[in-house]
Amino acid sequence: MENNAENVRSQMRKGVLEYCILSILDKKEAYASSLLDELKAANMIVVEGTLYPLLIRQKNQGLLSYRWEESTQGPPRKYYCITDKGRQQLGEMDAAWRDIVDTIKTIKEK
Repeated sequence: MENNAENVRSQMRKGVLEYCILSILDKKEAYASSLLDELKAANMIVVEGTLYPLLIRQKNQGLLSYRWEESTQGPPRKYYCITDKGRQQLGEMDAAWRDIVDTIKTIKEK
């Protein structure tokens, strides 16, 4: 039973990962490692192999852009930031999330 519950949690996390990334980048620019750290700190367990393809897809969709910045500790870092299109998408995701939460509350309260 516990394995099934973990599988459900994992599937739900994957479903909201794009939303979480846009939410983080709406507050500040970030490079991939700092995104991973922030997601892990929020118990949204993510591995690099999951994050990078998602960042590329969001960039290709015009939701994110990036810039390179020199680092004092190694190679230059790619800083991601949300675009106007990304903010619009985030607003739509915020509305959809509220609808889902309201629907679940309604179902559970009946």
